[in-house]
Amino acid sequence: MSRPLHDADTLTATAPRTAVGYAALAANAPLAPYTFERREPGEHDVAIDIEYCGICHSDIHQARDEWGGSIFPMVPGHEITGLVTNVGVKVTRYKAGDRVGVGCLVNSDRSCAQCQRDLEQYCPSSVPTYNGRERDGTPTMGGYSNHIVVDQHFVLRIPDSLPLDAAAPLLCAGITLYSPLRHWGAGPGKKVAIVGLGGLGHMGVKLSHAMGAETTVLSHSGKKRNDGLRMGADHFYATSDPTTFTALRGAFDLVINTVSAELDWNAYLGLLAVDGTMVVVGAPEKPAPIAAFSLIGGRRSLAGSSIGGIKETQEMLDFCGEHGITPDIEHAEIARVNEAWERVMRSDVRYRFVIDMASLPQD
Repeated sequence: MSRPLHDADTLTATAPRTAVGYAALAANAPLAPYTFERREPGEHDVAIDIEYCGICHSDIHQARDEWGGSIFPMVPGHEITGLVTNVGVKVTRYKAGDRVGVGCLVNSDRSCAQCQRDLEQYCPSSVPTYNGRERDGTPTMGGYSNHIVVDQHFVLRIPDSLPLDAAAPLLCAGITLYSPLRHWGAGPGKKVAIVGLGGLGHMGVKLSHAMGAETTVLSHSGKKRNDGLRMGADHFYATSDPTTFTALRGAFDLVINTVSAELDWNAYLGLLAVDGTMVVVGAPEKPAPIAAFSLIGGRRSLAGSSIGGIKETQEMLDFCGEHGITPDIEHAEIARVNEAWERVMRSDVRYRFVIDMASLPQD
């Protein structure tokens, strides 16, 4: 079993180091420059200079306390890529200069049944990269900053074939789609539908196509048809057309719903073949009513999925490196991050924003 991140000798080994970034100081407050302390690497830690950090919709939800329980001040960001600058004396996996990433987690208990199965994302004691608390109670601060210190177990290696900027969103959006596609067996002979062609959905299309599944996009309108087909979709349907749900009834083995807006889940369950599964990865604000016969009628299943464990996330990065898969990105200067957030809220980005930390003032 791996040693816990915060042993007393590790915490007291070295002094803190000043970091600069952007933070929300209170719910609904705009992000603003913020200075805080990072620990120096303990025995098992890796220090990383952050070069890029993706913007995830969950950054906005948490900074605006829309899910409740947010910790302020909050430095968001869990799609982090950069270069190793320093490592602890017992680090064996990384060295200075390595290209690395950090995703949604920076710790777990390492001993529960979930951790033993490489499912750290379901560990009841997992520690999120931001808006969480370390073992000593210190709030975690994320990647909208110039550097970070993370236990080597939670550091990912970025393949040389992936640019660091485009690799950043893979650490949340990429693994959020890769994990259910793998778990429910997307591949040759399977028919997969991706609901929504946004930051999550466009990764689902690219990954499903690369896995060999017959891939369909289900989007509200036909505006993104050309994008969907370019990304590898075999078919594209507008769900605003009521004939879509009739034409596609019983068509899919797997439907992955990436949409956080309210939808009629019963209608989408009706698109599943016998023994098909709809997997929810988007998080609507309100509960969705489900009719029993939407499931009973075809022995259908409704499931959920949350990111992936560290082993699977590395597998996803390697898969993307081998197949040349990257998200479609747009760079954002950190001084304009509030503007970028508003565009995310309007779905006015194709398809993920990535903050270039070279735009972050260092004092």
